[in-house]
Amino acid sequence: MNALSRLVILSLMSACAGSASAADTLRLVPGAAWHVELGDFDSHLPLAGDSVVLPKVDKPHGEDNHVEAHVSGKHAKRDALTMKWSDAWYASLRFDAAQPVDLRPFLADGAVAFDLDAVDMAKAGLTFVVGCGADCGRKLPYVVPSRALAGKGWQRLVIPMRCFAHDGDDFSAVTRAFTLDSSGTGEAAIANLRFVRHAKGNVACPDYRTQSVSPTPLEQVWSMDWWIPRHEQKLAEIAALRAAGVQPDVVFIGDSITHNWEKDGQAVWAANYARYHALDLGFGGDHTENVLWRLQHGELDGYRARVVVMMIGTNNTGDRMEDPATTAAGVRRLVDEVRRRQPGAKILLLAVFPRDEKPDSPLRRINDRLNQAIATFADDRDVFFLDIDAALANPDGTLSRDVMPDLLHPNDKGYAIWAGQMNPTLQRLLDANPARP
Repeated sequence: MNALSRLVILSLMSACAGSASAADTLRLVPGAAWHVELGDFDSHLPLAGDSVVLPKVDKPHGEDNHVEAHVSGKHAKRDALTMKWSDAWYASLRFDAAQPVDLRPFLADGAVAFDLDAVDMAKAGLTFVVGCGADCGRKLPYVVPSRALAGKGWQRLVIPMRCFAHDGDDFSAVTRAFTLDSSGTGEAAIANLRFVRHAKGNVACPDYRTQSVSPTPLEQVWSMDWWIPRHEQKLAEIAALRAAGVQPDVVFIGDSITHNWEKDGQAVWAANYARYHALDLGFGGDHTENVLWRLQHGELDGYRARVVVMMIGTNNTGDRMEDPATTAAGVRRLVDEVRRRQPGAKILLLAVFPRDEKPDSPLRRINDRLNQAIATFADDRDVFFLDIDAALANPDGTLSRDVMPDLLHPNDKGYAIWAGQMNPTLQRLLDANPARP
């Protein structure tokens, strides 16, 4: 009997200890029916024996990136799996069905349940993902709670399936049923993974229908150390301008694409916007609800801007595969918040930039639908909409790595295109809204 077979038998013994019938429980037991795969940003390998270590690759995402998994124990010596990772942009332990499974019976009153040992979370944090059909996975970030569980041993988590189900999702033929993922450096173990038809959950989750308009800080592993400090730095920057008697004429609000004016776009910024004492309120990774939290905590207070430039939404659609209508509701909420806090400013709402190489990619199509929705927010009096996407793409709609090296974020050439396309409209709005004494 090989190691994996012993793991299967012991896992089955543990799983069968409960009273639920087979019809009420779907157990994800490694073996012929369920395959375990270890993955990171650059590669993935199956767990075929006691352990697996992902290979080193040229130009890895993380200079010292290391991801491994091995058979471990909870009640018995071999009834659990442990994943360890260090300096990882992404690390995942995936449970794939050999044949597609139907998860619909578990949606109404069911849950995904498992035992978790958050061994080391000081520089990590977990996210749980349940598959919802081909190329569909719904995430539940658990970064802060998993850090709170670190060092406390095995904990039983029961997550309602409603945390992972959105209207229109098709759970009838799911292959990648469950994923445990993280980044940074950490260690976690999982055991007794199963879907249960009737269960009372002990894990809370946001309502996806209102998430985009519910203010909250960004809580990702890679953002925990800098997001709040950057917010405090921006408040200090605003206070310094106020103390010097200077008003920022132009304010940019957004996510990493806006944030990177301070990096790849620095020279273009200095040449075009420094003279306006412009503020860069872009934060990498932000969704609409994260921007809303920042605006409600002082980033638009204490000064009078003439123009507010805003582009946001690609993380809502890309990170969560969110319905464009839901993301548009978040953008609408932000427009209203800017109007309330900066009533004298003109708002220049930019179409979300294109992403992915081909114009027919799923994420590109979602963003196109989002842009169609937010274009209707313009009244051409206080709110103006500008779409410069065509200038960032090739004539056939494809994206060039000469402009967006990762097919998402502009480089210096991309920022020059952005400025060149936007400046005429920006200048017109500034001229129409002169500085006040």
